[in-house]
Amino acid sequence: MTGQALKCDEFGFRAIVAVVRRCGLKTEADIVADISSLPATQRVKLTEVFLSIQGEADAVGWPTVFVRLTGCPLRCGYCDTTYSFYGGEWQSTATLLQQVKDYGVDHVCVTGGEPLAQQGCVPLLKSLCDAGYQVSLETSGAMDIASVDTRVSRVLDLKTPGSGELARNRYENLPLLTSHDQVKFVLCDRVDYEWAREQVKQHQLDKRCAVLFSPVHGQIAPRDLAEWILADRLPVRLQVQLHKYLWGDEKGR
Repeated sequence: MTGQALKCDEFGFRAIVAVVRRCGLKTEADIVADISSLPATQRVKLTEVFLSIQGEADAVGWPTVFVRLTGCPLRCGYCDTTYSFYGGEWQSTATLLQQVKDYGVDHVCVTGGEPLAQQGCVPLLKSLCDAGYQVSLETSGAMDIASVDTRVSRVLDLKTPGSGELARNRYENLPLLTSHDQVKFVLCDRVDYEWAREQVKQHQLDKRCAVLFSPVHGQIAPRDLAEWILADRLPVRLQVQLHKYLWGDEKGR
């Protein structure tokens, strides 16, 4: 393309943008600028929103809208959503609420990454509850959950030695758990199992909320974990990732 042609194309593009704005419409750049100007509590950085079957926790089996926020300060060795660590697009809470509404189901799960790493997560959770949804939050054991709306079912993932992030656990969260919440242990091996078993006993977690033991997909056979739980008569629930059996590692499922 010659310099003169390029100059004409640039002029034409600017003319189109000017016409669009005179008509009261907004360009993509305008929309991005509007979202960027919102307070951090009124927007979130979003990796994806999708409809699927909840494969974990108390709401397993329910059609659920998943809101996956971008970013995570942890790097668990078994993480299967590393694509959510980077990128993402800013979205206003108001626009996101409409997007969730369009799916037409009652259950919403806010996940990540680590959703609580974003300032807009807690206000988003409240807005979802106010709109009448049954809301769950999937969060690591590393972030403070005190400010999360009590209507939200907080699924707290306490990190095991095998995760590589044991030191990040925030044990101050455990006394905050109620019967409406759940604590989850993702287990890589027998060492993780024995550590988790001790945590349940030491903190009396089964007296606070539901306790879930989940094998890392492909590392522990679910049958083996079931046998360990039965042998020890543990007051915990065995959990497998239903969505993995339905769709494997397919993104957005």
